[in-house]
Amino acid sequence: MVKSSYNESLIELLDTITIQLDRYAANFIFLFGVVGNVLNIFVLSQRTFRSNSCAWIFLASSFVNLISIVSGLITVMIGGWTTNPANTIGWICKLRAHIVFSTRTIAPWLIVLATIDRWLLSSINAIRRRKSTLKNAQRWTAVIIILSMLLYAQMFYCYEANLTDTPLQCYDKTAVCRYLTDLSFGGIAVVAPLMLMILFGLLTIINVRETQHRVQSLTRGNSACGTSRSSIATSGRSQGKSTHRTQHSLLRMLFVQVAVLSILTVPLSLDRFYSTFSSDNGSAVNIAINSFIYNAAILLYFISNGMPFYIYTMCGGSVFHKALYDFLFMMKRKLMLTLLNSSVCCN
Repeated sequence: MVKSSYNESLIELLDTITIQLDRYAANFIFLFGVVGNVLNIFVLSQRTFRSNSCAWIFLASSFVNLISIVSGLITVMIGGWTTNPANTIGWICKLRAHIVFSTRTIAPWLIVLATIDRWLLSSINAIRRRKSTLKNAQRWTAVIIILSMLLYAQMFYCYEANLTDTPLQCYDKTAVCRYLTDLSFGGIAVVAPLMLMILFGLLTIINVRETQHRVQSLTRGNSACGTSRSSIATSGRSQGKSTHRTQHSLLRMLFVQVAVLSILTVPLSLDRFYSTFSSDNGSAVNIAINSFIYNAAILLYFISNGMPFYIYTMCGGSVFHKALYDFLFMMKRKLMLTLLNSSVCCN
């Protein structure tokens, strides 16, 4: 009797916490993510970045993250106050699931593409460097989007509304569907991208070091030949410092990107793997605990969709900072001109 009462209290507590998270945490993440991605879109759309393949990939990623946040969190926020339409209306459930899972897969693979682009661009091999083009970035972005959408096409069959004894009412309706969704998401949308980010990030750092060694060797060789010795020495030192700063920035960006994505996306992947291979479908308490963990992991994942702008601001260096400053200054000037024109018209 005491145990039954304890279980009921625990279930009620977990349900209450979940509702509060949907009401308040989801609203904060929505605002945080939408503002960050909109600013990213405006900054990366400026002339400074238009012809840069890596910046274009980051721009596309910002659009994808914005779509993921808007499509995924609006129904969650509604569910915090009233009935979540995705839980009760079949076509909304299916469409939301497909968009959210597709964008969750597209976003990390675009970061992988950007990491590969940096690796190509930093290579001492001229053939590899020539592959880092805006056209190639756009082509592979289209490939990633199409494949990701096809990967989750089964959502239109598998996901169903008004389910019971599942973490969400809008969820996979059969065990086969759950295995397919959980394994494809955990392996393809989380684990594989993180491993490739680390791999190509490290290869990029190796390329930077090789370039630095070549510059230093060339500088020493020119000095030995007595060719403009002082000017070459000065140029070598400045190039060495610039290369060192670039290498340090790459290390920092790699660490921050991989660390943030790991912290925020791996919990949902682990939860999906656990639910796939766990044989404990169990009691109402286990269902409530699994549902709470799943909802919390989803919110963490949405935070990762809103983080890129803040990562670029911290680690993007003077170029991104200047572009952000120029955009804010331009908006301020336009606002001042609008107010001034309004004042003149009124007078």
